[in-house]
Amino acid sequence: MTTKGILGKKVGMTQVFTENGELIPVTVIETTPNVVLQVKTVANDGYDAIQLGYEDKRDVLSNKPEKGHAAKANTTPKRFIHEIRDVELGDYKVADEVKADIFEAGEYVDVTGTTKGHGYQGNIHKDGQSRGPETHGSRYHRRPGSLGAVINRVFKGKLLPGRMGNNTRTIQNLKIVRADVENNVLLVSGNVPGANKSFVEIKSAVRAPKK
Repeated sequence: MTTKGILGKKVGMTQVFTENGELIPVTVIETTPNVVLQVKTVANDGYDAIQLGYEDKRDVLSNKPEKGHAAKANTTPKRFIHEIRDVELGDYKVADEVKADIFEAGEYVDVTGTTKGHGYQGNIHKDGQSRGPETHGSRYHRRPGSLGAVINRVFKGKLLPGRMGNNTRTIQNLKIVRADVENNVLLVSGNVPGANKSFVEIKSAVRAPKK
């Protein structure tokens, strides 16, 4: 199965109406034309893929290797770089642009992004564990509880306080509602991971529902 993909930035959510009056919540994803920075082949790299770059990076923040790599594609260094595997290599050359029209309304895609970070959180907020009694002499309120049956050891998988969020997540089988090439925007049904202005990757759905 060949794969199509593009990189973009989450703008926010809104809603649109279909011709029959149905309301659909959608996520607006800005897809300024991506640049093909590199084409990888089985012969040279062991697998087929294209490397896409999205959004220009300020010159002062770019080092020499980044500038040299981008120069091969006659472009400037990019902030967000990702590979799309299993593509039809004959359709792409270095320095080509990939635009929103790569997808059409009605297609299903998988969208990958980084979830919102919530910092260091306790086990109640982070994992939804229950709390202890508030009164009657209880000294157990918001603690994580017993750490296990063995002394000096905590079993793997024990839910403890720690960093919450800021994880890479993929939402599968989201439908393309509209592909606006003129404004470089894709409207995707439902919500996608991440905060507004965060980078996302949009690829053909791996488990697209049968028509």
